[in-house]
Amino acid sequence: MSGNDSATTIDIVCLGEAMGQFVPDDGPLEDATTFSLGQAGAESNVAIATARLGVRSAWVSRLGDDAVGERLLKALAEESVDTSAVVRDQEHPTGIFLKDPSGLSRKVSYYRKGSAASRMDRGDVDRALALRPAFMHLSGITSALSDSCDDAIEYALESAAALGITTSFDVNYRPVLWSDQNRASARLSALADKSDIVFVGLDEAEILWGAADADAAAAHLSGAGRVVVKNGAESATVHSPAGRWEVPALSVDVVESVGAGDAFAAGWLGGMIHGVDDRMRLRCGHLMARTALTSLSDHGERIAWDALLADAADPAIWVRR
Repeated sequence: MSGNDSATTIDIVCLGEAMGQFVPDDGPLEDATTFSLGQAGAESNVAIATARLGVRSAWVSRLGDDAVGERLLKALAEESVDTSAVVRDQEHPTGIFLKDPSGLSRKVSYYRKGSAASRMDRGDVDRALALRPAFMHLSGITSALSDSCDDAIEYALESAAALGITTSFDVNYRPVLWSDQNRASARLSALADKSDIVFVGLDEAEILWGAADADAAAAHLSGAGRVVVKNGAESATVHSPAGRWEVPALSVDVVESVGAGDAFAAGWLGGMIHGVDDRMRLRCGHLMARTALTSLSDHGERIAWDALLADAADPAIWVRR
């Protein structure tokens, strides 16, 4: 794995909100009578998926001192994710959301206002950094939760840079969380430019910055060391100091799309931590995204690193049909 193992105790720490996820078991949300309760949240999704790839992963946040929070901690522990720096809040609840299975379209109802995670601040960042990670993963969702969260994300990026920790930032633009699109455009761009690695969907880049293609999106985010642009079912592209790589997406019968972007980021980051090159990281990202796209869960079927690497290296899988 990359990084100085003698100086780090964690390969990657992910900082952000996790929520209880309710998914109907018997049809659309409006008609369902039974539900399953699981765990979700962009950063905790990445922590789980990278842990499954044999990476030493940690997740840092705040949870309510409630049953949902306890359940999330147990779910993360079962996936071998370090949660030692998570704080329990006795005054604010754990957020929840409801998924409505809907294929490629997103139908999600969030109940996160005033959540424990929205109270995160620089102290949470300091606890994450105290784990001595080689990588830190963040997202634009956290920036939109509150002023203290927004400040914490910028502080995290600046502090990690000072400590030599590689940062990754998933733009993860969620219009419902931002009161003003222009503010979101400027803020997410500024945070991305402070990051070593940026993940962005081409659809997001078009809305936020008017980017017509992957090259335009990467040009707008030229302050970042590497820019990974995801173009849905078409392809993914990485722009890095070593050059530009593009890998076509896999053909997938989509069950539900929420969580696929997190899975992609986890595959790409897992590949980087394991030491494979940019093109192989893109392939790992596509393969991990496929596991999420074919499941009602954000996480999908478990796949070990050796199996993922074998599929990433198999030329037959990557012939565009």
